[in-house]
Amino acid sequence: MLAAEALTFAHPGQTAPYRFSFTAAPGEVTAISGPSGSGKSTLLDLIAGFLKPSTGRLLLDGTDLLPLEPEHRPVSLLLQSDNLFDHLSAGRNVALGLPHGTARSDAERQVRAALEEVGLTGLAAQPAATLSGGQKQRVALARTLLRAREVLLLDEPFSALDDETRRSTRALVGTLTERHGWHTVLVSHHADDVAALAARHYRIEAGELAEEQVVSSP
Repeated sequence: MLAAEALTFAHPGQTAPYRFSFTAAPGEVTAISGPSGSGKSTLLDLIAGFLKPSTGRLLLDGTDLLPLEPEHRPVSLLLQSDNLFDHLSAGRNVALGLPHGTARSDAERQVRAALEEVGLTGLAAQPAATLSGGQKQRVALARTLLRAREVLLLDEPFSALDDETRRSTRALVGTLTERHGWHTVLVSHHADDVAALAARHYRIEAGELAEEQVVSSP
């Protein structure tokens, strides 16, 4: 279980600090919503380690992650943009998720398997610049598979996709989360994302998280 316990943080000039408490179960998507500027991205930055809270704890299965630097946290982050290197192939982008020093034969095998799992079999050699938006997000998810980290943070990851690609990519995120037991935290202002994916939903109001009932899509 991922649990934020009374995390507080204030940006310079902010009069009242944010106060965040929530839980996210393995194999489930936990959604965070709220108006623009409410602190959604700040919360993700606290989990990832890019910001340090004033007080509180961030526990993963009872271990406090706050003393760990970002590169040592079991966290992957997927943003609205896919964060690929366009001058590299899809396969080489995925391989960036492998530990340094992985043998070439092992790397090629793992990259092929990851691309197959996200539905991109045979596209390892294709330049990232030629991929569609949905394909790029799938490549980014394949890279996340190879990182094998327990927490996946998603910051508006479907916003740039057309409706059909959005639905298929959203379904893939749900499948991978369940299959690999990730603690997936999704920030989205789209109600359909929350309804389609989330097992748990929190809304930020006045700088604090309040749990709300998830209304599933029909």
